[in-house]
Amino acid sequence: MAGEAPGGEKTEKPTPKRLADAAKKGDILQSRELSTAMVVMAGVAWLAATGPTLIGAVGQMLADGLRFDSGDVSSFAPEQRALHLLAVIALPLAGVLLATFIAAIAAPALLGSLGFRPQAFQPKPDKLNPVNGLKRIFGIQGLIELVKSLAKILLIGSIGAYLLWERMDVIQGLSKAGIERAISEMGSIFMLVALALAASLFLIAGIDVPAQILQRTRRLNMTKQEIRDEHKETEGSPEVKGQLRRRQYEVLNGSMRKAVEEASVILTNPTHFAVALRYHPGRDAAPVVLARGVDDMAAAMRALAAEKGRPMLQYPELTRAIYFTSRAGQQIDERLFMAVAMVLAFVFRIENRMAGEMDRPHIDLPDAMRFDADGRNIVN
Repeated sequence: MAGEAPGGEKTEKPTPKRLADAAKKGDILQSRELSTAMVVMAGVAWLAATGPTLIGAVGQMLADGLRFDSGDVSSFAPEQRALHLLAVIALPLAGVLLATFIAAIAAPALLGSLGFRPQAFQPKPDKLNPVNGLKRIFGIQGLIELVKSLAKILLIGSIGAYLLWERMDVIQGLSKAGIERAISEMGSIFMLVALALAASLFLIAGIDVPAQILQRTRRLNMTKQEIRDEHKETEGSPEVKGQLRRRQYEVLNGSMRKAVEEASVILTNPTHFAVALRYHPGRDAAPVVLARGVDDMAAAMRALAAEKGRPMLQYPELTRAIYFTSRAGQQIDERLFMAVAMVLAFVFRIENRMAGEMDRPHIDLPDAMRFDADGRNIVN
C-alpha cells in the first residue's frame, strides 16, 4: 500500500493496549540509576539529620558492651546481652532502613511502574540460555552498561576527589585537634561528601531515565499492520463496545439526551458533526435546532439516536451548515429552510412507508452555506 513503511518497519508509536500488555509481562519502564540515586540520597539524608542520635546510640552500645559486674560473670546470658545491645541502636537503624525502603518504592512509582505483575515472575527459557547471556554481556547493551559504569566512576570519583582536595588543609589540621573535635569535623566532611556524591547520582539518573524511555518506546513500536490488526481485534470486543457506549453516554447531559429523544431527525456529517432538529407543524414556525455536537459529542448523539430509534440521515454539507449558523434552541437559518424542508418531508414519507432509501432527495445549498470542518466557507 502507498505510504506503508518498507519491510513492515516499526514506525508507529505503541498503543495504550500494547503498553499495558507489555507491563503485564514485566516489560516496564525502569531505571536502576534513579533507584540507586533515590535510595542513596534517602539514606544519606537520614544520616545527616539523625547522625548525632545514631552516634550517641553506638557510643551507648559500646559503653554498655564494655561494662560488666560480678552478676554478669556469675549468670552469663549472651543472648540477653546481645538483644540488649542491639535494642540500643535498633530505633536509629530502623529509621535508615525505613527511609531507604520508601525511596526504593518511590523510584518505580515516579516512573509509573509500581505494581505487582505475576507474569514477570514466570521463568523465561531464553534468559537461562548461556549463549543469550553471553550475547547480553558482550553485545551492544553490555557495551552501553560498561560505558555507563565507567562514566559513573569517573563522575563520582572526580567529585569526591575535588571535595576532599578542597578540605585537605582542614583534614591535616585535625591531627593537632582534640579527639572530639576531630571526630566532629570528620563527620561533617563525610556527610558533605556523601551528600554531594548522592546528588551526582541524580545527574546520571537524569540522563538514564530519558534513555530508558526512548529504548522502551523503540522496543515496543508497532508496524502499521500491527495497529490495524489490534484495532480489528479490539473493535469487535463486547467489553470495548460497552465501555465506548458508556463513555459516549457520559458525554451527554440530561438536556442533550432529552433533545435527541425528541428530535424529528438527526443529521450527521457522518462522523465529526451531528445536529438534532425538531419540527412540529402548528407548534414550530420553523425547524428548531435542539442540540448540536462535534467529535465525541456527535458520536454520543448518534449512539443515543440509534438506541432510541430516532431517524438519522447523513447530509455532510447540510449538517455543517446548520452547526456553524445556528445554536441550540434557535431556528435554523432561513437560507436553509428549503433544504431542511426536503429532508423532513422525506423523513415523514419514510416513517409512513411511502418512500425508501432510493427516494432520498439531493440537497443543494447556497454558496454562502457551504463550510469545511473548520467553519470556513469553501466557496469564497
